[in-house]
Amino acid sequence: MNADPKAPVPCDELLLDNQVCFALHSTSLLMTKVYKPLLHKLGLTYPQYLAMLVLWEQDGLTVGEISQRLLTDPGSLTPLLKRLEAEGLLKRTRSREDERVVLVQLTEQGHALQARAKDVPHCILAASGENLERLQQLQADLLALRANLQKSL
Repeated sequence: MNADPKAPVPCDELLLDNQVCFALHSTSLLMTKVYKPLLHKLGLTYPQYLAMLVLWEQDGLTVGEISQRLLTDPGSLTPLLKRLEAEGLLKRTRSREDERVVLVQLTEQGHALQARAKDVPHCILAASGENLERLQQLQADLLALRANLQKSL
């Protein structure tokens, strides 16, 4: 009996469960699902939360600086910032020195939201089933991986 010539040839290197990228991707999807109800209470989506984290860390950044910090394209960040502005959480103004530069500043409401968001990291830690030290090590490992991948580009 002849084997089907169209049948896939097993190759361990190409098994889905052996792919680091899939482990990262699927974990990221699940992490976002865990965040969703927590952020819903704050009126934020996950990408909006990331932008707010950057601004809570340092207010008064340009759109370019925020996009650099989030490793994203400024063009994709603009609609997100417009929605946050419509929600009253931030204010965007053009620079007087260079009108191409847009400055982003938190409003009072944006600053106040930070206090409401303080429990989010604790909830994520609890949902992870890990201890803080283990998650900090995982984060350090992921940051090292990210740095190596950036160097390869």
